[in-house]
Amino acid sequence: MPKPISQPHGLAEVTTLPALLRWRVGATPAAEAYRHFDATARRWISQSWQEIDAEFELWRRALVAEDLAPGERVAILMPNGIAHIAMDQATLSRGLVPVPMHAVDNPDSIAYILADSGALLLFVDTLERWQAIAATGQPLDHLRRIVCADGAGPVPADARIVALDRWLADAPGAAAPLADVAIKPDDLAAIVYTSGTTGRPKGVMLSHGNVVANVKAVAQRIAAMPHDVFLSLLPLSHTFERTGGYYYPIAAGACVAYARSVPQLAEDLKQVRPTVLISVPRIYERFYALIMQHRTAAGFIERALLDLTIAVGGRRFDARQGRAAPSLLDRLAWPLLKRLVADKVLAQLGGRLRVAVSGGAPIAEPVIRLFLALGLDILQGYGMTETSPVVSVNTPEDNDPRSVGRVLDGVEVRLSENDELLVRGPSVMPGYWHKEEETRRVKEPDGWLHTGDQARIENGRITITGRIKDILVTSTGEKIAPVDLETAILADPLFEQAIVVGEQRPFLAALVVLNAKAWAQEKERFAASGKQGEAAERAVLLARIAAAVKAHPSYATPRAVWWTLEPWTIAAGLLTPTLKNKRPALEHRFADEITRIYAKKPAAHAS
Repeated sequence: MPKPISQPHGLAEVTTLPALLRWRVGATPAAEAYRHFDATARRWISQSWQEIDAEFELWRRALVAEDLAPGERVAILMPNGIAHIAMDQATLSRGLVPVPMHAVDNPDSIAYILADSGALLLFVDTLERWQAIAATGQPLDHLRRIVCADGAGPVPADARIVALDRWLADAPGAAAPLADVAIKPDDLAAIVYTSGTTGRPKGVMLSHGNVVANVKAVAQRIAAMPHDVFLSLLPLSHTFERTGGYYYPIAAGACVAYARSVPQLAEDLKQVRPTVLISVPRIYERFYALIMQHRTAAGFIERALLDLTIAVGGRRFDARQGRAAPSLLDRLAWPLLKRLVADKVLAQLGGRLRVAVSGGAPIAEPVIRLFLALGLDILQGYGMTETSPVVSVNTPEDNDPRSVGRVLDGVEVRLSENDELLVRGPSVMPGYWHKEEETRRVKEPDGWLHTGDQARIENGRITITGRIKDILVTSTGEKIAPVDLETAILADPLFEQAIVVGEQRPFLAALVVLNAKAWAQEKERFAASGKQGEAAERAVLLARIAAAVKAHPSYATPRAVWWTLEPWTIAAGLLTPTLKNKRPALEHRFADEITRIYAKKPAAHAS
């Protein structure tokens, strides 16, 4: 029998993810580890580190019975929750490689990932989901086992299919302790597939050393406390959530509560009352839109109080960051404004949030400034799947919302000749799964990773200025980063989704999805003034877009607009599972609309 692996005495000694969990369970066995909503009992259930590890042990034993060799892949197609992390931890503990997949991805993409990764076991939420994957026609004969969380129903025709409860019940007994599997820092801890904005997703190989190094660096930059409660809402297939919302809380000894769903998020925030929130900008943008819609419908006094709170709070934030002198009047006014306005707004987020992190995409400055003014520290950061993922992040004491913060300790950054951000450090991936040429294209022999993002580095701060591949070059020779414009447009609550086009065209145009309720209110307002019809609607939309992008050069203002109320979806192939625009797919889907836009003379936008 292999010798037991010794227990690390501190986080500094941890080098693998199973060792991280062992260290945490040994350090604080009785502390709260996880919280989830039990639909049957209709209440939130808590589990300690010792209890959750005992539950994981059953999963480990079930996985041992599959007789998989170290290094073989286990695909996990599950929403966030205890079952997902139980399979992840069981997989890691046996020296196997998790392949987390987006629970909202389409069957064709999932089938491709299963085939590309060569996964031998699939853990899937429903039998129906597996049937949809199988119906794609992708050969998946290499799969030895399909474990269905919702049960397999009658005896399935495919002998590989088994219900989760049966799979766990058939696990070998606990007569003898499981022998530890020797795992090295260079062993793979995951193959995480990119979201595929421009083509087929690529499998990013991340080692235990990559992820643990990133967890330690994040812990040095932003200190979570054992009493903190994280609310997990990003998919665990997203590296941002895996590192920041799953492995990092283990290192910190903090509790993670799993949100039930996006529609129930507002209720979950109030019930869980988290102290830490990790999210992509879209969640903050939605709350911003609700606040702005409430402001529009409010009476004069309520609206004036909100505006005053934002103004005073904004100046207080700048003073706290050393960028302005604190005003006596602001100091006297703030306690009242906080009680009357700020606390009531932040109560919608549970009322206990002390820090919120935004990553995965740019966040519009008006959105982040609103929350900072209300007293919530929103910290913007930067990273990518290939860097495990965090490269840089702001801190509450050193927060410039226009930037993505300072680089983490142990990570190096520099700019190439065309201002592309290059990253090197222990959290940079070994490469792409079975794609050596793709790896050589982005990773230099000396370890520098080409991010594909253009940036500035000033006084140690990184500011992302655009995506190299996404730079639009108009027929007049102007170079424009469309993502910056789209982010600015989405700061207006009227717009739900947006894409800016104009490659080799004489001007830019915006294709937008409107918020139905806000658009109905807007149409009522301009109809009351005697304006109506498509031309009036277009003029209003162009004016709103021009106002949203006023900080950009005049040539970057879209001069034409096409709009719809029908959202772009993942199922339609227009968004990635992380809700980013699939630019080629959108341009192909709306090719006729774009052609008609440029066949007309653009309307002069309102100033």
